[in-house]
Amino acid sequence: MIAKMLKMYVVARSGEKDLLLETLRDLGAVHLMPTDPSIAVAEEQTTSALGRIERAIQILSSHHPVGEKPKINAIDAADEALSIQRQHAELMTRLGNLHRQLEHQEPWGDVRLEQFEQLEKAGIKIRLYSVPTSQIGEIQSECFKVIKHLSPRKSLVAIIDQADQVNISEDAQEFPLPSKDAPTIRNEAAEIDANLKSHTRRLCELANLLDELQAEIKSLTQQAEYTVAQRGGLDKERLYALQGWVPQKKAESLSAGLKEAGLDAAVQTFEPAEEETPPTLIEYPRLIKPIKGLFDVLGTVAGYREFDVSAAFMLALPIFAAMLISDAGYGAILFLAPLLLYKKAANKLGAQFTQLLIIIGGVSLLWGLLTNSCFGFGFPFAKPIIPVNMTEHSRMLLMQISFFIGAIHLSLAQLWQAAVLFPSIQFLSKFGWALFIWGMLGVVRSLVLNMPFSWETPWPYLLIFGTALAVIFAKPNKNILKMLGFGIADFPLSVLSAFSDVISYVRLMAVGLASTVLAASFNELAIKAGAWYIAVPTLIFGHSLNLALAMIALFAHGVRLNMLEFSSNLGMQWVGYAFKPFAKETIQEK
Repeated sequence: MIAKMLKMYVVARSGEKDLLLETLRDLGAVHLMPTDPSIAVAEEQTTSALGRIERAIQILSSHHPVGEKPKINAIDAADEALSIQRQHAELMTRLGNLHRQLEHQEPWGDVRLEQFEQLEKAGIKIRLYSVPTSQIGEIQSECFKVIKHLSPRKSLVAIIDQADQVNISEDAQEFPLPSKDAPTIRNEAAEIDANLKSHTRRLCELANLLDELQAEIKSLTQQAEYTVAQRGGLDKERLYALQGWVPQKKAESLSAGLKEAGLDAAVQTFEPAEEETPPTLIEYPRLIKPIKGLFDVLGTVAGYREFDVSAAFMLALPIFAAMLISDAGYGAILFLAPLLLYKKAANKLGAQFTQLLIIIGGVSLLWGLLTNSCFGFGFPFAKPIIPVNMTEHSRMLLMQISFFIGAIHLSLAQLWQAAVLFPSIQFLSKFGWALFIWGMLGVVRSLVLNMPFSWETPWPYLLIFGTALAVIFAKPNKNILKMLGFGIADFPLSVLSAFSDVISYVRLMAVGLASTVLAASFNELAIKAGAWYIAVPTLIFGHSLNLALAMIALFAHGVRLNMLEFSSNLGMQWVGYAFKPFAKETIQEK
């Protein structure tokens, strides 16, 4: 549930502001709001150091620690890592240029420029020409030699003529000496390569300091938050005041905590005004808490006056994911891999998201058993309860299941709104939309599945009765004509939205079948390959790709049905911002 917030003001003596801030940070119960946001900023030196260390961590995280831990502080290590990265990029650019130069030097082979200089000092000047191969016989000179063929029609010719009486074709072009010879370029490239290896070794040594860098990040973050909090207060000659939000459950303990710290501070709390937007703090029950991992990944926060949809998401998402994955083998991987490697997965992905993956894997495993599908194969001697194949019957059955799930999901959202609006008469409009969605299910079944839609079925009655309630009570007003006008004006677009929302759940069938067919196709390729050394890599690659696509589908379709279709029917705007208490730990688990 979304915790109730109170607006809080606390005033202490100006000389005790540091003690006040330290006490509030120890209590970790207040989301501070600056009185003047323009001055409530961290020091530039701190934010700069934070940015440098964060970039250094990104660089060093890709290097395996080797050697001894360098005896330097975290900020110096970060600056050195950034400096090495800049030098590394510059050297890589130079190395690329040298390789391109070496390609252009290919006609010269390993000839050194100093050899030409020595010949010229001895009185022998060599001139080089690019000559059409067909005209080589026309050259008249004291001495010439074809060095090599530059192309099928061009040749490189060296000419020596001290009398300067060369007779050569007008099509010939003088071939200038390069600015650098190939051996010089190779030596320079080797020197750069040695520097690059030295840089890599140093970065691997600095990678030993990753823990120290993380600790420095935490320390600087605390320092920055303290400065922001301090500057965000109202500092007068004798008094220092802070404002913020505190959960109602912690309001009394906050006053007691300040007294225990020896602070003679005045604390007042108020109910938030209608125009105010308190931060959102969701208190997750233990069974629902894994869904927090998804919200953390998406970065979405419900508004303070919106709905806590965590339970609804926790129920629907694993079901959607199971239908999208549609394979017991993939479900087993998603279930066992994070379960067996829980500590590593939790450190990498977060504890809640890891638990969510385990739940999704378990439900997917169960759905795969129901559909008798495991890595694209069926279980021997097992008959699927819900057949998943490319027959017309299976497609029809899965589409019906998908549409029914959609109708349940969307109508629950409307009924939820109705329950919140009750006893306002407007709740009847939301109840009407819930009925209308079930009527729209009949329309979708008729248009997509060619199933009957007649007065002998309940669908027309649901549409008519639902429409009447939705239109009449959409915006209650003493003026009946005005009330009907508002309802009718909004109705056409809402009808189209309801139709598209219901039909969009067909993606559960479509993606699930596609996953099954793709798995079976890779199995068929592997069987036809014959040799095991071709079949095994084919199976590993194919099923790994299919599992990756299934995970993408989980976010592209499973999350979408919750965040878009369900949330829009619930009236969710996702306009909130998270409750972040001023505390020693910047991330507080709830």
